[in-house]
Amino acid sequence: MHVPDGFLNAPVSVATGVVAASAVAVSLRGARRELNERTAPLAGLVAAFVFAVQMLNFPVAAGTSGHLLGGTLAAVLVGPCTGVLCMAVVLLMQGLLFADGGLTALGTNVTLMGVVTVVVGYGLFRVLLGVLPGGRRAVSVATFVSALVSVPVAAIGFTGLYALGGTEDVSLGRVFTAMVGVHLLIGIGEAVITTVTVGAVLAVRPDLVRGASAAVRRPLEIRGGAVPGPRPEPAEPAAPAAAPAGPAPARSLRPVWLSGLAVAVVLAAFVSFYASAEPDGLNRVANDEGISAAERESDVADSPLADYGVRDVDNERLSTGLAGAAGVAVTLGLGSAVFFAVRRRRPTDGPTRAVQAGHEGAAASAGGHA
Repeated sequence: MHVPDGFLNAPVSVATGVVAASAVAVSLRGARRELNERTAPLAGLVAAFVFAVQMLNFPVAAGTSGHLLGGTLAAVLVGPCTGVLCMAVVLLMQGLLFADGGLTALGTNVTLMGVVTVVVGYGLFRVLLGVLPGGRRAVSVATFVSALVSVPVAAIGFTGLYALGGTEDVSLGRVFTAMVGVHLLIGIGEAVITTVTVGAVLAVRPDLVRGASAAVRRPLEIRGGAVPGPRPEPAEPAAPAAAPAGPAPARSLRPVWLSGLAVAVVLAAFVSFYASAEPDGLNRVANDEGISAAERESDVADSPLADYGVRDVDNERLSTGLAGAAGVAVTLGLGSAVFFAVRRRRPTDGPTRAVQAGHEGAAASAGGHA
């Protein structure tokens, strides 16, 4: 659903740019509460993974394809504010390096694909978790439904923007019907991909799924199965155990991070070659309804990586693979840099340093008295 240049007039494009910039600014502040030394590298990986999966267009109807938007997936895994930043990084890289989505329409794409999908998807996800019984099945149901709904809502958002500032005189009723219809089908694919990905992370590291932390409870291990719920109190007080030497070490993020990166590289560098070449839902509707007559070529159409291929590389499979791998690497690098910078500026850093300085001062004073 990458909106190209020319679909919307200047006032609406500027307005969506302001909305997108404001959402990113708010998310930068909110991400400080979501990011720490463990989740910052995971957020960079999520951005790279979303980029990779967006290269995999899947057929949804005759002559039409769709691809993951990814807002709900990012929000469920790393939180809504960090999810908005993940999507902004992905869309920025796609627009600047791959000429995917217009530069004047960047604010529109961030608003629709980054803000609307996160707000709608994560909001519905939390509502469903509140009414469904706890457990991984509830997380899967909530993930599927919220991802499914987020896609047609984003399509409705585009129709609304086109009603305000569309550059071609077309039937808005037909545009609305076509956009919602095709994006309902795309939403099914979005829901499947999102649910499978979240389920895979839940299976190996449920502590890394931020949105499901309150719904998933560690079951009581018993012979022959597991019974969810708190561990029962012993009938008699147990003998006091020796005090532990220190806190248990946190589980390493490296295996999950390396596995996720490997999957992203394989998808972008190898599987993407087999993606559907049919136009996605927005492009199909634009072609059928006459919207595409106003489309302008991207200002970076001559980029070395435009259209997800490497210039001067004649082998199509190699060209697509190199472009995909480069996209994963650049998105991972930029995303990780942003998320680590946000983490380092957390408000808690100041008090921590103050306490540490106080301890050091006390130690120095004690040494002087001695």
